[in-house]
Amino acid sequence: MRIITYNVNGIRAAISKGFLEWLQSADPDVVCLQEIKAQHEQIPIIEFELLGYHTFWFPAEKKGYSGVAILCKTEPDKVVYGMGIEKYDFEGRFIRADFGDISVISVYHPSGTTGELRQAFKMQWLADFQNYLLELKKTRPNLVVSGDYNICHRAIDIHDPIRNATNSGFLPEEREWMSGFLDSGFIDSFRYFVKEPHNYTWWSYRAGARSRNLGWRIDYNMVSDELEKIMQRAVIMPLAVHSDHCPSLLEIDI
Repeated sequence: MRIITYNVNGIRAAISKGFLEWLQSADPDVVCLQEIKAQHEQIPIIEFELLGYHTFWFPAEKKGYSGVAILCKTEPDKVVYGMGIEKYDFEGRFIRADFGDISVISVYHPSGTTGELRQAFKMQWLADFQNYLLELKKTRPNLVVSGDYNICHRAIDIHDPIRNATNSGFLPEEREWMSGFLDSGFIDSFRYFVKEPHNYTWWSYRAGARSRNLGWRIDYNMVSDELEKIMQRAVIMPLAVHSDHCPSLLEIDI
């Protein structure tokens, strides 16, 4: 199973930049999208169906904001929209698809860059999200949790760790949460396979950051410890340029 996570920063904008053609070429089995920024009636679902995908969309109530989706070649046994927590589900941040005994989740963690209120919201979300997953693992232990986490875990995951030490996305409390999340039974699949620096998944649109590879690695395919033995490969795909993010790929042998 080839699983890709991709924050498209607007599905309609990504399509206008060749996303559908790229998707056909990349040919993943499952795609977890974040920041679709569109309602159901604004999405050309038939275009995805023509490429062989079943599509499941969970937009935010607010138009042009947030939203997640899962595209998959095999129809899932079950799809769960949201976590059952209204303030988070209102923002369209979580969708889960079950394939046999494996569950794939597309998640979009909040950003705290707009101020103290949203940073506090982010930290509360992180605690509630982890609690939700730990409870879910009791009945669905085989989890792939893919998405934009809006956190760089370690200095190797960001181009300038010193200057960004006080910025949301690389704050000590966020990094501490990430360490605790991994310790609770999850694997950062990319770092499991790739130890080298300068691998990023998001670049600012400012000052030619992408061409200079001044980036952040904030998009992850997290895997529950139970799936460690079936992981085969994990790579970042920086040549895909439909967004300010790029896709990340995980291959597992099911």
